[in-house]
Amino acid sequence: MNETTRGNRLHIAIFGRRNAGKSSLINALTNQDIAVVSPVAGTTTDPVYKSMEILPLGPVVIIDTAGIDDSGELGELRVQRSLEVLNKADMVLLVMDSGAGTNKFEHDIVTRCREKKLPVVAVINKIDIHPLTAAQLAACQAGLGVQALTVSALTGEGISELKIAMVKNAPAAWDDQSIVGDLLNPGDLAVLVVPIDLAAPKGRLILPQVQTIRDVLDHDAMAYVVKERELKECMQSLSKKPRIVITDSQAFLKADADTPPDVLLTSFSILFARYKGDLATLVAGAKAIEKLRPGDKVLIAEACTHHRVEDDIGTVKIPRWIRSIVGGEVDFHWSSGPRFAEDLSQYKLIIHCGACMINRREMLSRIMKAQAAGVPIVNYGVCIAYVLGILPRALSPFPYLQESFQHGQ
Repeated sequence: MNETTRGNRLHIAIFGRRNAGKSSLINALTNQDIAVVSPVAGTTTDPVYKSMEILPLGPVVIIDTAGIDDSGELGELRVQRSLEVLNKADMVLLVMDSGAGTNKFEHDIVTRCREKKLPVVAVINKIDIHPLTAAQLAACQAGLGVQALTVSALTGEGISELKIAMVKNAPAAWDDQSIVGDLLNPGDLAVLVVPIDLAAPKGRLILPQVQTIRDVLDHDAMAYVVKERELKECMQSLSKKPRIVITDSQAFLKADADTPPDVLLTSFSILFARYKGDLATLVAGAKAIEKLRPGDKVLIAEACTHHRVEDDIGTVKIPRWIRSIVGGEVDFHWSSGPRFAEDLSQYKLIIHCGACMINRREMLSRIMKAQAAGVPIVNYGVCIAYVLGILPRALSPFPYLQESFQHGQ
C-alpha cells in the first residue's frame, strides 16, 4: 500500500469551521498524531495533503483545510484556497461542533458539493462535551439534507460508524479495483489452477475464476488454465516461465509443490480478499487461529446461499482443520446470505468466504463491524493457507504483507 500513488488514492477533504475538531478527527480516523491539534482557532491555515492508510478503507489522501468561517482579508484567501480543494476531492467530511449548530457555512459547503456531485458526510464532533438527542440529530440531517453522524474525536466514540459511512458514500469508481492485473505486465503469463470436483458447477467455472481470467485478459496478459494434477506437466512444457500461479485454495499444497520458488503463487480467494476487502486486516486475523481454545465460538460467514456438497469447504473442511489445530471441539456457528450476524462480540474469530457475491463496500462494512466488536476476521483463502502452513508463500505477490506476517507485526 505504501507504493500506491497519490492519484490512485481516495481523496477525502475535511471541511468545517475553525476549532470544530477537524485535525482531531483526522488523528482519530488514522489512530495517529498526524495533524496538529490546538485549542487556538485557525491552527490550520492552508490545505494540507497527507497520504496515509485508514484501515480497512486502504490508501487515502486526507486533505485538512482551513476553517470555512475564517475572516479578514487573509482569512478570505484561506477560505478560497480551501474551496479549491473541492476540485480534487472524491469525498467530503463536513465537521461541526455539536455545541455550535449549523449555519450558512455548512449549508454553503453542502450546496457546493451537490453542484460537483461530491458525496458528503456530516460529522458532528465533540459529543463528549455536548451530547445530542435523537431529535437534534434528525433535525440536523433534515436541515443539511445529508447523512450526519455523531462522534467524539477525543474518546473515539462513533469513529467505527463513521468509517462504515465513508465506505458506503465513497464514489462509484472507488471500488473499481483490479483482481490481479496490477501484478502483471502486458505479455505476462498467469497459470490458473482450477480443480474439477464435486463443488465445481457442471459445465462452467465459478465466478471468481471467470472474473480473474477476464482481468488477466483485460490487462493484455495471457491465461493458461489447468487442473491441479496437470500443473507440474504444464510448468515443464512451458517455454516461458509464468509470472504467477493462481490456485483454488483447496489445491494449495499440490500447487505449492509444483510451482518453482521463483514464481509467484497465491489463490483466487486471497486475490479476492484484496479485491473485495482489506487483505492486511484479513492476514492479521489469521494469527487469531493459534489463540483459539476448545469451546471458543467461531463464526463461519458466507455472503450467499448455495447447495452444499459432501466435504463442503465451509461446514466440513475448515472446521476439521481448525479442530486439529485447537486440539478439541470448537463451537462453530454459521451465517449465510445478505444478513450478517448481529452480535459479533461473542465470537473469538470470524472466518468469511471470498465475498464473490457481494461488493467491496459490503465486505468492508462487515470487516469494520468485526473490528468494532473487537473480533479478528479472516477469509477462506487466507485461513486455508495458514492452517496448511504456506501463508507466507501464498503472500509472495505482496512482499510487504509477507514480511509483516513473518515478523509478527
